[in-house]
Amino acid sequence: MVTMKVAERSTAFEVEVLDPRSAAEPAGWREFLHRARLMPVWEYEVLRREAWLAKNPAVLAVLRRGEQVVGAFTVMVCRSWRADDFAPLSVLGGRFRPRWAEAYLWQLSGYPAVVLDERLDEAERRDAVRRFERALCAHLGPGLLGVIYRAMNPELLSALDGRGRMSREIDPAALLPNDYSTVDDWERTLGDETRKTLRDLREDGDLRTEAGSAREDLDCHELAVLLNAHRTRQDERAWAGGQRSRFGGLHMDTRSPIAPSYLDALVRRPDVFTRTYRDGSGRLLGFGTLFDVFGACVLHQWAALPSAGGGRKGLYVDFYARGVEHMITHGRRELTAGRAMLENKTALGFGTRSLVSVAVPRPVLGR
Repeated sequence: MVTMKVAERSTAFEVEVLDPRSAAEPAGWREFLHRARLMPVWEYEVLRREAWLAKNPAVLAVLRRGEQVVGAFTVMVCRSWRADDFAPLSVLGGRFRPRWAEAYLWQLSGYPAVVLDERLDEAERRDAVRRFERALCAHLGPGLLGVIYRAMNPELLSALDGRGRMSREIDPAALLPNDYSTVDDWERTLGDETRKTLRDLREDGDLRTEAGSAREDLDCHELAVLLNAHRTRQDERAWAGGQRSRFGGLHMDTRSPIAPSYLDALVRRPDVFTRTYRDGSGRLLGFGTLFDVFGACVLHQWAALPSAGGGRKGLYVDFYARGVEHMITHGRRELTAGRAMLENKTALGFGTRSLVSVAVPRPVLGR
C-alpha cells in the first residue's frame, strides 16, 4: 500500500499531508498530543478508523520545525453529495475532480481542527497556515475548490483571515468554568423546573444508569445505532427550523454515519467515561461520553430514544448534570458541551465560548 504524502520544505517549517488510512503514525505525534493537550479524537488510531469509514475521509497535515511537531490540521476531503457512502482509497487520486476541504472536528464541534504550538508568534502562525494550504493544494491537485475552516477559536482568526477570505462568527460552544466548591453549591443555582426534572428522573424506579471509564461491557453496535438515529432526528429538526447557517453550521452536511469501531476506539479508553441509561428490561434508552483529560472535561457524544419511542423526556438534563457533578467532584477546571441546545445548557449554568468560521476560495489559498 502506497503512503500518500506531500511535503513543502523551508528553513522554518515542513508540512506533511498524510492519509491516516495508509500512512504510519508520524514521528513525534504522541509527544505533540500531550504537549498540545489534545482530545482523544486526535489519537492516530481514532483518526484512522474515522477516515476508513467516512464518505469524506480526513487527511492529517503535520507541521514541523526541525524534528519537532509544532502544529496539526485535520481536514475532510469532501466529494459530491452523490458519491458513494464510503470513499475508496483512490479518492485522493482524481486530481482534476472537483472537491473542497473542511478543517473541522465534526465529532467535537466546539474545538478547532487547527492546532498550533503556543510558542509560535503571529507571523509564524500566518506562515504556517499558508504553507499548510499550499501543501494541501499540491496533495489534492487542481480540483480543490477551497477550504472551509469551521468552528475555530477567535485567537486563530488573525492567522486564517486575509484578503479574499470570508469570516464570520458562528454559534458558540457551551462552557461552564468550575467556580464551585461542592456539588451542592452548583445545585443551589438551578431553577425549579430543572430541579424537578432531575428529581423525577432520579426517582424513576424503572430507570437505571451506569457510568465508568474504559468500559468493556458495552456493545458498540448498539451504541452506534442509537447515536446515528438520534443525529438524524436532530438534523431533521434543525432543517425544519431553519437553524443551519451558511458555512458556520452544516448547510452542506459532509458528515458520515458513526461506525461501531470508531466508538470502540473511544469507550475502551481510560480517559473516556461512558454513561448508559436503561429501563428495567435492559433496553438502552440513552448514553453519553465524557472526556476527562489535562484537567478539563468535555461532554462528547449524546444520544437517546425519543419519549414517543419509549425514552425518558429530559434525559439529557441528567446526563449534563452528571457531567457537571463529575467536573466538581474531580476538581477539573471547566466543562464544555458542544454547540447544540445552548438554551437548555444555560439552565444548568453554562455560558458560551465564541467560535468563528473562515471560507478560503482556491485563488487565495496559500496567499
